[in-house]
Order: sequence, then C-alpha cells, then structure tokens
Amino acid sequence: MTPDLHGAAFSKGKFMRLLSVLALVGFLIGAATAHAAGDDDGPLRLDLDQHAQRQVVVDREPGQYLGHPTTCLLEDGRTMLCVYPKGHGRGAIVYKRSTDGGQTWSERLPTPESWATSLEVPTLHRVIGPDGTKRIIMWSGLYPARLAVSKDDGHTWSELQPAGDWGGIVVMGCVEPLKTGPGHYLAMFHDDGRFFQKNGARSGVFTLYKTFSRDGGLTWSFPEIVYRSSEMNLCEPGCIRSPDGQALAVLLRENMRQKNSHIIFSHDEGATWSDPRELPLPLTGDRHTGKYGPDGRLFISFRFISPNHARAKRPFEGDWGGWVGTWDDLAQGSAGQYFVRLKDNTKGHDTAYPGVEVLPDGTLVTTTYGHWDQGESPYILSVRFRFEELDALAKRQRGS
Repeated sequence: MTPDLHGAAFSKGKFMRLLSVLALVGFLIGAATAHAAGDDDGPLRLDLDQHAQRQVVVDREPGQYLGHPTTCLLEDGRTMLCVYPKGHGRGAIVYKRSTDGGQTWSERLPTPESWATSLEVPTLHRVIGPDGTKRIIMWSGLYPARLAVSKDDGHTWSELQPAGDWGGIVVMGCVEPLKTGPGHYLAMFHDDGRFFQKNGARSGVFTLYKTFSRDGGLTWSFPEIVYRSSEMNLCEPGCIRSPDGQALAVLLRENMRQKNSHIIFSHDEGATWSDPRELPLPLTGDRHTGKYGPDGRLFISFRFISPNHARAKRPFEGDWGGWVGTWDDLAQGSAGQYFVRLKDNTKGHDTAYPGVEVLPDGTLVTTTYGHWDQGESPYILSVRFRFEELDALAKRQRGS
C-alpha cells in the first residue's frame, strides 16, 4: 500500500501542536505550584482579634470620632503618653497619660488652647538637646507645620507654634536621632502640593521631604526633596535603624494603590537615599511604625491595605495588624516570620495609625483607632503581647 504522505504530515503537525499545548499546560501548572509554594514559604498568619485579655480601651466617647493616636514611652519604662484628634486627622487634640505601661489610662488631661485648632494628625517624639536636656515635641501638620514642646516629660506644654514657612501631611511621620552629633535629628513627611506652601493646590505629584534639627528638635531646616513622582505616590514615612546602627530604612505607603508599599535606605545618616523598591505583600499597607523586641526581631504595625489587583489575595484586608521579621528581611526583601491581625476593623480601611512601644519586660504595646464595634464611632484601643506568646501561638497553630 502506498503511504498517505499528506496524512502523515498532517498527523505530525497535530502532534507537534499537541506537544505545544501540553508544554503550556505544564508551564501554567508549574507556575501555579510555584506560587502556592511561595505562599507556603511566606509568613505564618496569626490572629489576635478575639484575644480580649490583650486589649485595653484607651478612650471612647459615644458618637464622637476618635482617631490617629501616637504614643511616647518615657525612660522609666512605665510612663506612656498618648495624643489623638477628635475627628479624622483634623480636630482638637486629646491627651492622656498612663503610669503603668498602658494597662490603665488617666482621664483626659488639660491642653493648651491652641491644641483645639489642630488641622492634622498629632505626633509625639522624645528628643534630647546637645546639652542633654530632654524634651518631648508634638507636631501638628498641614500649613504651617506647628510644634509644641514639653520640658517636664509631658506635665506641661507650650502652645503650637509654626516650625517654618512650610507644611505637609502627617508631619512628622518619623523623627530619628542621628549619629552626626548630639541633638541631631532627621524628620520626614510628605505633601501633594496643597500644604507645603500657603494657598497651595493639589498637583498630582507626591513629594517626600526630609528636614534636620541640630538643637534637639526645637528648630528645623527648610525641607529638602527626597523623592517625588506623579506615577507612584509614596507617603507616610516610617523609619527603622539597622541593629548595627549603620543604616536607616524608611517604609512608605503607595497611595495610588497600584503597587506594594516601598522601602528606601540611607547609609549616610539621611544625606542620601536609595531608589525606592517594592516591599513584599505581607509588609504592604499604610503608616508603618516599627520597634525591635528584646530578641532583635522587629514588629511593624500598620493598616492592612493591598494594591487594587491584590486585595483578593490577602486575608484581613482593611484591618489593623502587623508583621514580625528581621532587619535582614527588610534589606533582602524577604516575606518575614509572622503576619498578625491585631483587631478586626468593621468599616472599610479606616483604622491603624499606630504607636508601638516596648516595655522593659519585652511586652509590646501597640495603640491605634478603629471601628471596633459595628455601627459605632471609632475609638482608641491598645493590644499587648510578647514575641514568645506569638511563638507559642504559632507552634499550636502548626500542631507541633
């Protein structure tokens, strides 16, 4: 029989196409498997939402929005100060003190008259002058950025006074002591064109600024640009120093919700900064605030909010939580050890401008606002834990 060469060629063509299809299917299966393995290799998810024994109500007022707190732990390891606005950022500043490491809180304390005129999130920072004088400063942003000072560990305060002919949003997201000299500090904030100068307008460009103090935080240099872009809106800087003291890292929110959060590094005390690079999804969110625990691990608290394309991939979206890992994880872009929900927020993403403090016994006390009860106004809550407790929870969760 004479062979059908045309048919044989046709069968061979179909066979080759089939191989191509099988190869594509194999690639997709392999990619999916690799993705799943990557998820398995990521941080373990822990949930403290129902751990009522860890939660302390700092302040609550029916029908009144209380938001955006900042804390400051004094050197005695027990006295903790907390400020927050009556409103979403803008609003009269409320002030409280704890003398037992945040387990109980005072009534609302008297404040200077000008504190009722605050236009933005207040932030507290301990500063020490070149002569060793200790003060606490409190920033209030928009234009002009204003500053209040306490010389007696928060018992009395000055009025809010302009820090210069400039302003910005969430002034100051971070204030970091520098190794360039006694009383030297770096502060960072951002603006979108509306508040850096008087009568500004939204520009579509987000600018990250730095400013320096050489007198223990009393006066500040005219802000300099660190990074600006209309294609990637980086903002709300949170600064962490490396364990060896040689580098600074700043974690940044990406406000266009197109990419993960970003990180930049400085190895010259803030004089210059690396180009921004994306953080892993487990570290993506808003208003990162971090501290080292006794064993050298980091806890970073923030609002869980993902880029638009990734919101279905991550649990606890819109809630308050944090991340446990190491400096090396930040430097190398690793996913970290734990991804922890601290409290379920019941309304959108309106939560989590946190303070983080570490007590002498290793207890971490992190404090923020949120809609903790369905249909109720947000209020101020703190959560307490130790790394050993998270480790024990992780061990039980793994069943080992």
